[in-house]
Amino acid sequence: MIQTRGYAATSPDALLHPYEFTRRELGPRDVQIAISYAGICHSDIHQVRQEWGPSNYPMVPGHEIVGSVVAVGKDCTLHRIGDTVGVGVFVNSCRKCANCLSGDNQYCLNGSIGTYNGFEYDGVTPTYGGYSTVIVVDERYVLRVPATLPLTGVAPLLCAGITLYSPLKHWHAGPSKRVGIIGLGGLGHLGVKFAHALGAEVTVFSHSAKKEVDAKAYGANHFVLGNDDAQFAKLRRSFDLIISTVSADLDLNRYLKLLRLDSTLTVIGLPGKPLQIQANNLLDQRRSISGSMVGGIPETQEMLDFCAEHGIISEVEVVSADQINESYERTINSDVRYRFVIDASTF
Repeated sequence: MIQTRGYAATSPDALLHPYEFTRRELGPRDVQIAISYAGICHSDIHQVRQEWGPSNYPMVPGHEIVGSVVAVGKDCTLHRIGDTVGVGVFVNSCRKCANCLSGDNQYCLNGSIGTYNGFEYDGVTPTYGGYSTVIVVDERYVLRVPATLPLTGVAPLLCAGITLYSPLKHWHAGPSKRVGIIGLGGLGHLGVKFAHALGAEVTVFSHSAKKEVDAKAYGANHFVLGNDDAQFAKLRRSFDLIISTVSADLDLNRYLKLLRLDSTLTVIGLPGKPLQIQANNLLDQRRSISGSMVGGIPETQEMLDFCAEHGIISEVEVVSADQINESYERTINSDVRYRFVIDASTF
């Protein structure tokens, strides 16, 4: 077994603390990755604090992982020792269902295996995430990180990045399309960068006027305050796609009215309350409301290559392991510009 150091939570109300555990030995197609950086995702906080249903403890969070390959199984063909690689939200899927075969293995019909807070298909072996020094993953769920991208800014791409890239591609954001991004946080700032790079006309909707400077710097053409009724009236029936990145409870009916014929509002944030949608806002202009969850391995690799081509990375603040608990509180209070990334050498 491979001795590993990391940080773990032992209960919903406990602070994360240093934790030593073992990883499995390499299987024929496994790679062992020495972790360089691990992003802090808001979903880490939700799961550590058991806000999405029962969690498994001890829990080593982290599903935004970058590092280098230090060992490979005897049958590995996709990665070699020394390669710079990444691991995202899941580390296995059935590989047999229709969704897996189409490359959408994030929607595995038999359930993909989460990078942490889950169990392998044997139902016994827990998965531990990237708040650690080492991880062992089947090479088919490991991404190649282009050499031109700085690793600190790459880590959040493995969750936040693909969470925005996938719906933008699926709903054909590009030239002549008007795209709205609700929220300019850890998710939203990447949505602006991607939509701009795809050639869309981008509008940011935010509750904070001070976000306008950053929004424009990342490629937004327009900035609208969420309570600006006059602007909302002016923008009615003008957008092809609006993506809501926020977890706060919003009146999405205001944004549905901004969509033109056959357009879509996609929800990727997770509000605490059920959505309240007025049917007439869907019937008018044949609008749709949809959801999207990260991306499959092929699309995530496509996203990383797109980032290399366009120079896209996340805006980050690098912290040490002993700052994780403080970083959780700052994330909750939106006191970060725009993602925290842990230096794994400090575990």
